[in-house]
Amino acid sequence: MARADRLIQLTQALRRHRRPVTAAMLAEETGVSERTIYRDIISLQVSGVPVRGEAGIGYVLESGFDLPPLMFTPEECEALMLGLRFVRDRSDAGLQRVIDDTRAKIEAILPPALKESFNTAPLFAPVYRPREVSRIDESLLRRALREWRKIRIRYRDGKEEETIRVVWPVALGYFETTRGLSAWCELRQGFRHFRTDRIEELTSLDEKIPRRRTLLMRDWEEALEAEHDATGYHNRPVSQPV
Repeated sequence: MARADRLIQLTQALRRHRRPVTAAMLAEETGVSERTIYRDIISLQVSGVPVRGEAGIGYVLESGFDLPPLMFTPEECEALMLGLRFVRDRSDAGLQRVIDDTRAKIEAILPPALKESFNTAPLFAPVYRPREVSRIDESLLRRALREWRKIRIRYRDGKEEETIRVVWPVALGYFETTRGLSAWCELRQGFRHFRTDRIEELTSLDEKIPRRRTLLMRDWEEALEAEHDATGYHNRPVSQPV
């Protein structure tokens, strides 16, 4: 690998970590020796890249630094197309239009050789079972998530019992045939998971969620970890409702 490409790869690796990362970890990620990492860190610092830290402790890239726009690699094109296909096959019509627009924008900036890699990417994640149909406009739910607003839902559970709840939406998960909303439920005073196809009505409220997003997400992740430890299921960023 050319030295310039190696320095870009190292910078990208540093950008993936919010906390200090050791030379050993960087060497494993980039496929070079620790000695090379130390030399390349010095080169980055000399060239003005704001890398802080020292050997034996770790390195971190200061916030606010960014690389100039770079063209995608063929593998990155394939990964992008896989992600677009994965979500499109599991989303509602509104999000499908957004994905189609995104695909068109990406395709417009690609040179001919990469455009072919993008459009003919051999990576797929198909859905073979019928997808459950939501009764609500899920774009309203995504908007409430973006604007950090409470919502009121009329929910029908698996026993066909209905409740009216005010919840604080935290995350929306896309599974093979369903979508799942993770939220803090004011009625139950805890985090709950709701299938969107069982939400009979949804109203976005004017009231903002009274907790900072980072703090509520942290509490939600801790609740997920506790749930996963109890059930034996791990590595699920969003629990699938049943």
